[in-house]
Amino acid sequence: MAEENAAAKEVAAPAASPSGGGKQNILILALAVINMVVVGAVGFMLYKGRQAEKAKPTIDHAIQGEVETQHEEKKETKAIKKPVVPLETFLVNLAGSKGRRIAKVNIELEVSKSDVQKEIDQRQAQVRDIIIMILSSKTYEYVSSKEGKNQLREEIKDTVNAFLSTGKIESVFFTEFIYN
Repeated sequence: MAEENAAAKEVAAPAASPSGGGKQNILILALAVINMVVVGAVGFMLYKGRQAEKAKPTIDHAIQGEVETQHEEKKETKAIKKPVVPLETFLVNLAGSKGRRIAKVNIELEVSKSDVQKEIDQRQAQVRDIIIMILSSKTYEYVSSKEGKNQLREEIKDTVNAFLSTGKIESVFFTEFIYN
């Protein structure tokens, strides 16, 4: 009987081995799957990292962008030449001088578009009248100072713009300003 028990144990032992080996096989298979998932995740992260590096702007991109911006600004500057309307010479008595002080002024008006230039040409009598009234209301002290001239520019621009309908005056230029 002892031999039978030993033989039974030998038969049982090989049967127990495969079940223990089956657990090892499942463990190895699970580790292999986990390893493949980790390797795949690392590969995906490397791929995305390289794409992000390619998308980052470099100094070459910055230089190219600056060159394009400068070209666009040059085109805009060339395209923005605004029309200038020259007016006839103004000769007016200055206020408070009893006719002893006069001013001779040449003015040019920079307008926003050519339609305004046409409107000023059509309404030239009104424009000249307004400017004469403004100039003749100023004193010698007022027109002889830089601040006075700048305020005079603004006053002429604002007053004429008040009755223009097709656009506006952008700037007033004194091309000649003589007073005594």
